[in-house]
Amino acid sequence: MIKHTFLTVCALGTLLAANAQNTPAHTYNIQADKIITPIPSTMYGIFFEDINLAADGGVYAELVKNRSFEFNMPLAAWTEHKKDGGDGRIEVINRSAERPENPHYIKTYVNTDAGSFGISNEGFRGMGIKEGEDYTFSVIAKQEGDANVKLNIELHGDNDAIIGKAELLPTDKNWGRYSVKFKSTATVKKAQLYVWLSGKGIIDLDMISMFPEHTWKNRPAGLRADLVQKLADMKPGFLRFPGGCIVEGRDLNNRYQWKKTIGDIDKRENIINRWNTEFKHRPAPDYYQTFGLGFMEYFMTAEDIGASPLPILNCGMACEFNTAEIVPMDQLDPYIQDALDLIEFANGDATTKWGKLRTDLGHPGKFNLKMLGVGNEQWGEQYIERWKVFTKTIKDKYPDIKIVSALGPDPEGDKFDLLNKTFRSLNADILDEHYYRAPKWFLDNARRYDNYDRKGPKIFAGEYAAQSVATVSPDNKNNWTCAIAEAAFMTGLERNAAVVKMASYAPLFAHVDGWQWTPDLIWFDNLNSYGTPNYYVQQLFSLNKGTDVVPLTLNKESVAGQDGCYATASLDKTTNELIIKFVNSGASAQIASFNISGAGYQKQVAVTTLRSDNGDAVNSLENPTAVSPVQSTVSLSGKVLKMNIEPYSLKVIRLKTK
Repeated sequence: MIKHTFLTVCALGTLLAANAQNTPAHTYNIQADKIITPIPSTMYGIFFEDINLAADGGVYAELVKNRSFEFNMPLAAWTEHKKDGGDGRIEVINRSAERPENPHYIKTYVNTDAGSFGISNEGFRGMGIKEGEDYTFSVIAKQEGDANVKLNIELHGDNDAIIGKAELLPTDKNWGRYSVKFKSTATVKKAQLYVWLSGKGIIDLDMISMFPEHTWKNRPAGLRADLVQKLADMKPGFLRFPGGCIVEGRDLNNRYQWKKTIGDIDKRENIINRWNTEFKHRPAPDYYQTFGLGFMEYFMTAEDIGASPLPILNCGMACEFNTAEIVPMDQLDPYIQDALDLIEFANGDATTKWGKLRTDLGHPGKFNLKMLGVGNEQWGEQYIERWKVFTKTIKDKYPDIKIVSALGPDPEGDKFDLLNKTFRSLNADILDEHYYRAPKWFLDNARRYDNYDRKGPKIFAGEYAAQSVATVSPDNKNNWTCAIAEAAFMTGLERNAAVVKMASYAPLFAHVDGWQWTPDLIWFDNLNSYGTPNYYVQQLFSLNKGTDVVPLTLNKESVAGQDGCYATASLDKTTNELIIKFVNSGASAQIASFNISGAGYQKQVAVTTLRSDNGDAVNSLENPTAVSPVQSTVSLSGKVLKMNIEPYSLKVIRLKTK
């Protein structure tokens, strides 16, 4: 366990004296009366992609896997059972001509009046069930013949114990939705759902589903509350969705198509998740996308947590790491139309086709979409060619929409250089840079944006995470060494807010039993979740970004690596505070003296410290706050703040104006 202590003035004095012999004091000058640049509200945001069971099996609270029998093996996740002399069989019916978006359902024959025949569902690596929680079971069903087959629903917990049950009797010979609510009597991490059928007869079943009552904002069939709350607790400036390589697909047939993710849940076409067999070290052949979390839910979630929506759309190119399939230029119109229609869906009023659909779906208010990504991580001349057509068409109709443009998968090299040079010459709005690199890269690149052209395109640090072993290694850890390196780098992002407008760590979520990629910001199992040290770095920067950057210098230079230290300062005009973010990435304590010009400040200074002496330290389900923020106070003497900055620490210091 990592031990933290509160710094009192007395303790601070002791620490200063103890370190004085070994560490020289540095004087940092803060010109709190000199604004360099405003900090955009979108500075720190979140990147969502359905990888690591982030959506189905994760933030989307559905507990039934393969609820509509649309996996390549239609009965995947389902098992047949008989008890007490019951007997029956199942036929998988293909109705693709009638319902191409939901072609399968099961016809279930119950052959005896005695006993029961039924099926069970294993859930997403089991079902997380909480004692006392209400669960809603629902199904779309129709009876055949004169008899009515009854459904007996059971939740089975540890040792096959029944921890919840209900009865349901569909009566109609036409398709209809039926539901019943029941309460669980136990908390179980990996429960299963059983649907027993009794009474001789035939019944057709589709969309077998179960949700907890308490979802995010208690919306029926909604999102998992604890996971969305962790996003809300970051107060992100934007939400980027739906990815990521999900946007591209392994091939164009498997790409993300937003229009297929809205409307009635049983009309959203399922597809294989492109991450299901991407990594040999973590194959997940049962990983599909139901799109229960679709574009309407993304927009509403962004609205809920106060984040600006940033959708990314396919530009006619599949993943270039996979098939590199592209649509011919003369067949690009449907892709461009999807972009135009999405803007109308988000911002149009009820007199427009897509604005009316949004209104009909229960959201008459506009989503205030201001930016849109064209492509995800593309590169090469073929991307530039398609980008030009997309951008011109979008700008002709919606000149105020900012276009986010990809600069490829790496922060340097031939691919990056071609796109960076080309898009700058074409006056692109926002350039999306990605960096999955070793911690040292982040420490070394804190000055990356110091000399970027302030009048050129703005920068979106769209995907980044320090890799403790190597990019794509299954052995990467969310350890403190990585987190503090990211914090150091982020001081450079904020110091350069004149050019860097957005930044987001990636990926966001990972299921402890179903991940494909690591590291990740937030980890969870079927019941619980925790933020990594990296999460707390992101949260501290987001909650303490301020409104305007002011100079913080050492010997008239920005603090970006001197003696392993990195720093930035900002004003928060909404709270009348000066905010200092200071990273000591080194093994020695630093004695810091901050000379502050400008307004006077109250004597009591609030300090938040995130630190560990162990670079390998991680958080876990068993110890979720091993590395987590600790609050303390120190005293200001006039306009000089003296502090000991512990080794391997991030400090956020807030001084309140008198």
